[in-house]
Amino acid sequence: MPLYRRKPFPLVEKPKDLKPQELVFQVRFTKEIFRDYSEYLKRINLYRKRVWTCKATGKVNLTYEEALVSEKEAAERIQNFPKELVAPVLREVQFSMLTLKDLANSIAAKLQGPFSEGAVLYGKKDGRLHRCRIVKVPEEVDKTHYEVTWLGSDNKVTGKALLKGEDLTGKKLPFTRAVLKSFIKDSTYRSFPWVLHDSLVKKHGISTAPPEELKSKISIQDGLVVSHRKRKRSDIEKNTGEVNENGFVHRKGNEKPEAQAVKYPIDDLLVQPSEEDQDLTERPSPCRDFYVPMDCVGNLLMVWDFCTSFGRLLSLSPFSLGDFENAICHKDSTPSLIVESYSALLRLLMKDNGDFSMAIENKKRRPKITAVTWTEYLCDFVETSCALKLSTHVSTIKRGHYGLLDINVKLEIFRELVDQVLATDIFREKLDEHIEERHALASTRRDEALEEGKKRREEKGHRKVGTDIKEVAVEHRPKSVASNHNGLNGVISEKWNGISPQNHSTVDSESERGVVPEKNAEKLNDANVLIEDTSNPSRRALKLMKIDIKEAIETKNTAQRKEYLEREMEKRIVRTNPLGKDRNCNRYWFFRREGKVFVESTDSMQWGYYETKEEVIICSRSVSIFSSFDLYYFDINFPFLLNIA
Repeated sequence: MPLYRRKPFPLVEKPKDLKPQELVFQVRFTKEIFRDYSEYLKRINLYRKRVWTCKATGKVNLTYEEALVSEKEAAERIQNFPKELVAPVLREVQFSMLTLKDLANSIAAKLQGPFSEGAVLYGKKDGRLHRCRIVKVPEEVDKTHYEVTWLGSDNKVTGKALLKGEDLTGKKLPFTRAVLKSFIKDSTYRSFPWVLHDSLVKKHGISTAPPEELKSKISIQDGLVVSHRKRKRSDIEKNTGEVNENGFVHRKGNEKPEAQAVKYPIDDLLVQPSEEDQDLTERPSPCRDFYVPMDCVGNLLMVWDFCTSFGRLLSLSPFSLGDFENAICHKDSTPSLIVESYSALLRLLMKDNGDFSMAIENKKRRPKITAVTWTEYLCDFVETSCALKLSTHVSTIKRGHYGLLDINVKLEIFRELVDQVLATDIFREKLDEHIEERHALASTRRDEALEEGKKRREEKGHRKVGTDIKEVAVEHRPKSVASNHNGLNGVISEKWNGISPQNHSTVDSESERGVVPEKNAEKLNDANVLIEDTSNPSRRALKLMKIDIKEAIETKNTAQRKEYLEREMEKRIVRTNPLGKDRNCNRYWFFRREGKVFVESTDSMQWGYYETKEEVIICSRSVSIFSSFDLYYFDINFPFLLNIA
């Protein structure tokens, strides 16, 4: 059986009081039976994760079914293992302390064995291998040279030579090292040392007595080999108390052991909750009550999000996810929502000079799509742009039975249609406009933030200067002279306003020379930049957009400016990104027009959602996925999340 994280995994036992007419859920490849669908689904999801290991080959990162197939193939290869070599191999395996790789290499080398007289091998000659036969084996063990005769194509002797042992290559073994490793793992129940199963020991008469060098390390209990492992002194201190100078362990009264210091960084799962985290409950399971099949939820969300996000370009009014899901599942007739969605996407394709528009022109169809003729255009699209498996449903659509199509077929057609629209020049140009406008809005927002920070620093500096001047005036003011008080106040007030008496003439001269005020200077500066950027159209367009945006927010206060810029950026949609991932690599999604947090599994085959206040709060606390920017979009449906961030 496959190993779960390198450990045996028990299967669920069959219910004892099972009735013949009772409806149950059964796992196909393990034959496990479940009464509860949630338990069945949990077990199926576990089997689909890549956490299983093939017991025969040691392959990791497999699903349960892949591990079963690997074990089956390995068992078939083991059945073909040469019977005459089984006993010698098992004798080498019993009580060996080598690793699996070293043990397999050692056994393979011994099976090839020393070369004997008359053996036909391959020897190196002029850098190539030639067939040869050993004529004489060295009598002395230290000598490694062999006398050989070279053999031709018809086994005729063509010459003699004296070769070293490393220059000779024997015949290949009748099995690979991978098969040998599988045979070793299948024949043993433990490693380090490797110990054979009792049935194989009795069948081939192999000794069960451990060698002398291992008797101090292992012992036999209940017929199984057990290792003697010495407990570390730190473990004894942790479990029983302190160790004194003589090595005895004791604990002082009822004193509790002190918590050991944790060395960071550590894995998230090893972090112990603090007192403030005690109120955290277990993360709730997401709701999965979709009307469409689970493998179709991804396409459903993608098509709906595209149609609602780019509804202005498609001339399509926004609609809810629930309405779209109900319309897709409706079979009696074709809802108007589906008709309008298809018509809007097909109209955009007709404006583009692609394969679909050429097919419409060749068939001389009218350029207007109506509620009666939309199926004709849809059939033309399926025949020209979709895969062959979708083209088989054209006859059903032509007969007016679109509602009878399977849900996955409907969503596949929608997905192909959205993919074609994404590739059109019209959509690409609109997307480029959105990107440029978002860049301009983001740049304006950065400028606003820099300007606000600059004003705060200037105000802080003015307050500091005013405080210093007041302190100096108080220190140097003569007590007897009261007439100087008014004059000093005049100087202070002038310096507080940023103008000293010495600068009066400078200001007057500047005004006489026609120096421009600060706001007008900024506008003139922008105009000069536009004149200089005639060689760079993209930069010029960005500057023009920024000027228009600044004129629009010029009369607004700071809060209104921020709100305006955020709202305008939200209108320019480019794509929908996930909020983030949790420690199990599940992706979390939030769509602006749907008050739910959707959860996508790693393989994109399982979907769920959270919609209640309590579920979202627990999820957001237990999974650090929500950034401050993402939480902005929760303000409409989940305003309480803003307090969490």
